[in-house]
Amino acid sequence: MTIAIDFDGTIVEHRYPEIGPERPFAIDTLKMLINDRHRLILWSVREGKLLDEAVEWCRERGVEFWAVNRDYPEETLQNNQHFSRKLKVDMFIDDRNIGGLPDWGTIYRMITQRQSWEDVISEAEANAAGTGQNHGGSSQKKKKWWQF
Repeated sequence: MTIAIDFDGTIVEHRYPEIGPERPFAIDTLKMLINDRHRLILWSVREGKLLDEAVEWCRERGVEFWAVNRDYPEETLQNNQHFSRKLKVDMFIDDRNIGGLPDWGTIYRMITQRQSWEDVISEAEANAAGTGQNHGGSSQKKKKWWQF
């Protein structure tokens, strides 16, 4: 699978243009995804020196990206007649997702088990119902706000 990953707010906490502290387990998860043979693309608004610093920060921690801000390592404007900044990837990991960024353990589970965000939520609801931790105190499923 080819996965595009944002840097600021996703791998590290937002401190742009500085590099913030690592988000918990981000680097370990990225290493596991690389070991699982996924192609990781760093997809960042950073460019020039700021981008080089982010790439080097990851490299120092053992994360080597397949490509940076492009679909494949060799891609250039000259060798791609139909250049588009939109990446052709299977998945994006970004803190600007609707609903925010799940923790990196959940992200890894979603990728390796091919789960959607809906699958994760349904599983959490089922686990809460099975342990009696739902908010209503009954085991009956609550109606979702979008269901009439």
